[in-house]
Amino acid sequence: MKTGVIDVGGGLRGAYGAGVFDFCMDLKIHFDYCIGVSAGSANIISFLANQKGRNHTFYTEFSFRKEYMSLHNYLKDHNYVDLEYIFGELSNSDGEFPLDYPAAAASYVPFNIVATNALNGQAHYFDMSDIEQDDYDAIKASSCVPAVNKPFFVNGIPYYDGGISDPIPIVKCFEEGCDKVVLILTRPRDYQRTPQKDEVIARLIAEEYPHAAMALRNRAEMYNTELALAKEYEKTGRVLIVAPDDIGGMRTLTKDKSAIEELYLKGFHDGEKIMDFM
Repeated sequence: MKTGVIDVGGGLRGAYGAGVFDFCMDLKIHFDYCIGVSAGSANIISFLANQKGRNHTFYTEFSFRKEYMSLHNYLKDHNYVDLEYIFGELSNSDGEFPLDYPAAAASYVPFNIVATNALNGQAHYFDMSDIEQDDYDAIKASSCVPAVNKPFFVNGIPYYDGGISDPIPIVKCFEEGCDKVVLILTRPRDYQRTPQKDEVIARLIAEEYPHAAMALRNRAEMYNTELALAKEYEKTGRVLIVAPDDIGGMRTLTKDKSAIEELYLKGFHDGEKIMDFM
């Protein structure tokens, strides 16, 4: 029986997934396949490295630094969120809270990272072969939110956030041979995405990246369709949806420490659901 896990990310709401994975580390729950979108990919690689509490520190402490995300960053180089600071200065082997890359690599768990090719608007699935010690460009690409950031280039190709092209990669998870899947959402399970905000952002990037803009315009429909598919699988016992009952008004980049901490604790508590499912 091959069990996979999906973390859909969601900026600072990803603290919920961090709580789920910290619970899993406490109980030594392992998965046979992992796939992360945006902040979800950062959660997962710390999980594979068995670094409990690492992501909690990033969400509740580091995210409040102006170097992490701020108007100052945006005015400097049009990157509100400094991906190089997060997945470079903080995460490299000589950083303030290094990722234990050797431990993550030694886990030998297949791991996909979803990003969106800005040139064609299609999902691209990086894997562990695209990650090396102090080279976490795949995670940077997956976490690059349009309008908030300029596209992030990997091997000459510009990428945006993976949530644009495959927000809930349930199909990919089963294509990779999973029999059962734990799906971690960072919004309530019955949340339905609407296209209005995506349309505004699509207009901002349409001239330079028309295919990425089109993917943005289709994102709400894709999210809702993939969520509906996950719920159908759930009825047959093949999917467990782990989602917060409430997000306390948290948006993607809301700097509210108490709300972030509350989401983390909800995730840690809700991780208990995984035990019976496994």
